[in-house]
Amino acid sequence: MYEIGEYLVKPMEGLCKIEDILHLDVEGIDKNRLYYLLRPMEEKNRTIYVPVDTTDSGIRKAMTEEEAWQLIEKIPGIEEIWVSNEKIREQIYKEKIKSCHPEELVAIIKVTYQRRKKRMDQGKKSTIADDRFFRIAENHLYSELAFALQRDKNEICQLIKDTVDKKI
Repeated sequence: MYEIGEYLVKPMEGLCKIEDILHLDVEGIDKNRLYYLLRPMEEKNRTIYVPVDTTDSGIRKAMTEEEAWQLIEKIPGIEEIWVSNEKIREQIYKEKIKSCHPEELVAIIKVTYQRRKKRMDQGKKSTIADDRFFRIAENHLYSELAFALQRDKNEICQLIKDTVDKKI
């Protein structure tokens, strides 16, 4: 069980803070069941309720500083996901976003960046799906890394580039 004040990552929502652990007084809901009241860091006016006893919610603790640096070091070795079929590729992107694993977000960012570059070289625009999933993956990943490293989210992309360039 997580505690009030801890930071979690929830699939499709990103970084959230546990504001409270409480029973909901709502008709039709078990009054004895405990819920986390989560506040997304990107949308502080929103609240999300997640049952404490639900194991399939996909939530996990936010990365520590050490874990963030380890992930950044691993980025060059994380493989892109090359799938030719548009529908299958979009489904894989959705599954990887829902998995809430930072390595999966990196894989999406890398492949959509490569696809965008390849299409631009051919005189084509990036696909709407690639652009959308790139933004989602980048936002979730950079928000969590910024939190873990106590940096501004806008600095993260350059920090990753600088760190990876030093390794090459």
